[in-house]
Amino acid sequence: MALNIARFFIASRSNVFRIMSTRTQATATAPAPTAGSTADMVFTFASPSEVFYNQAKNVRQVDIPTMSGNMGILAHHVPILGVLKPGVVSVFEADGNTKRFFVSSGSIAVHPDSSVQLLAEEATLVDNLDTKACQDALSDAQRRLGSAKDDKQKAEFQIEIDCAEAAVKASSGAFQ
Repeated sequence: MALNIARFFIASRSNVFRIMSTRTQATATAPAPTAGSTADMVFTFASPSEVFYNQAKNVRQVDIPTMSGNMGILAHHVPILGVLKPGVVSVFEADGNTKRFFVSSGSIAVHPDSSVQLLAEEATLVDNLDTKACQDALSDAQRRLGSAKDDKQKAEFQIEIDCAEAAVKASSGAFQ
């Protein structure tokens, strides 16, 4: 059964890459966007417990933490699929306001039509983070890593540590 799941995953990934490369090729010959058209982004950002933006058109830029580094998304960004790492998502609105959210993990999809979907496992405004609680969670995860009985537990506790370290950074304002 594990072999079948692995085959399905590999086949699914190659299909996604094929679809993305087809879309990229199809849009590669499209005319360049005109200057001043940053309002064309349609942004959706949600977690299982809350929807922060639902097809919002007042977002001009989104900065996200990904596994390959931080990335800024503007209207007419090249289509991508990506994985979020624990960190801060900054949403720059057209009126000049900036909202910062802590995310534990998730995914990002940017489509050729400039729609952007950010789905987070957990998310909250950075202002809602309690630095002391974040530090306590980090200490607890580090303690549990030291007493892990197998590789699975070690991996789980390391994920907790990575998330807690990012939360400590975010809560103390050290994310910039």
